[in-house]
Amino acid sequence: MPDRRLDVLAIGNAIVDVIADADDDFLAAHGMHKGAMQLIDEAQAARLYQAMGPAREASGGSAANTVAGLASLGLKAGFIGQLGDDQLGSIFSHDIRSLGVEFATPPRSGIGATGSCLILVTPDAQRTMNTFLGAAQVLEPDAVDLAQVADAAILYLEGYLWDPEGPRAAMYKAMDAAREARTKVAFTLSDSFVVDRHRGDMLRLLEEGRIDILFANGVEILQLAGSDSVDEAVATVAPQVQTLVVTMSEKGALAVRRGERANVPAERIERLIDTTGAGDLFAAGFLAGEARNLGLEPSLRLGAICAAEVIQHYGARPEADLRSLAKGLFD
Repeated sequence: MPDRRLDVLAIGNAIVDVIADADDDFLAAHGMHKGAMQLIDEAQAARLYQAMGPAREASGGSAANTVAGLASLGLKAGFIGQLGDDQLGSIFSHDIRSLGVEFATPPRSGIGATGSCLILVTPDAQRTMNTFLGAAQVLEPDAVDLAQVADAAILYLEGYLWDPEGPRAAMYKAMDAAREARTKVAFTLSDSFVVDRHRGDMLRLLEEGRIDILFANGVEILQLAGSDSVDEAVATVAPQVQTLVVTMSEKGALAVRRGERANVPAERIERLIDTTGAGDLFAAGFLAGEARNLGLEPSLRLGAICAAEVIQHYGARPEADLRSLAKGLFD
């Protein structure tokens, strides 16, 4: 990998996670289905936020979780994401910068509130999520600093942002700048609904050679390839991208690069608590390995280590020192 000021620069949803305890009566009173995730509007978010009890607040969002993992591994990471000019925006900015992540996207007024995910945890450990995307979905191309892209070895793009026109244009601009600067482009499909809605665009990105590293889970790779077999789907997609990475939960993960294939099992864990952020932290580990030229199998193992840490506690950010967990593999 080229020697750059940043190892990874990510573009994604800038969202604040607000986590509070609640009981079943609270969920019923607010029309929630326990354990589910629903999208809500700004007015709903404001009402629910006021009704929630004492909460823990931290910057969140898929790509933001990934750069938090990268920072925990000691890498130099940056993030681009849009905030509103409000209290939650200030929380996000302070939190992500406190991790050592470079974040310079200015907040904007007049575009609505900062995105938030209001999470209610019931005594049975079920998490019920209410997501307001807010200002995150109005990221504009002007927010992309071309010099910052050129200063990064890897550009990492979050598929969740592909829906709105502005963020999609911003990511195209970043990909063009990355190609000119010889910055590698990594893209995560993020969710099956992204593939379902934008399969044509995803295939076109691969066909045009805009993506160097593609992350998918088992369901997403089947959808992208139009197949009912993971092996067949991998065989279909792998020739279209330099590096394909597929995660398969407890079945481990695989990566293919120019005919070379590596597989690793999932890391053993003591107790499964919460799978939120598993894919985000796996991407952090794999990208860290790529940035340090570890090779496919060690990068996959590093991803598995990071994913195993985050699923053994609540929340999508690492609580343990990932660098210590990966000692001997990643120093």
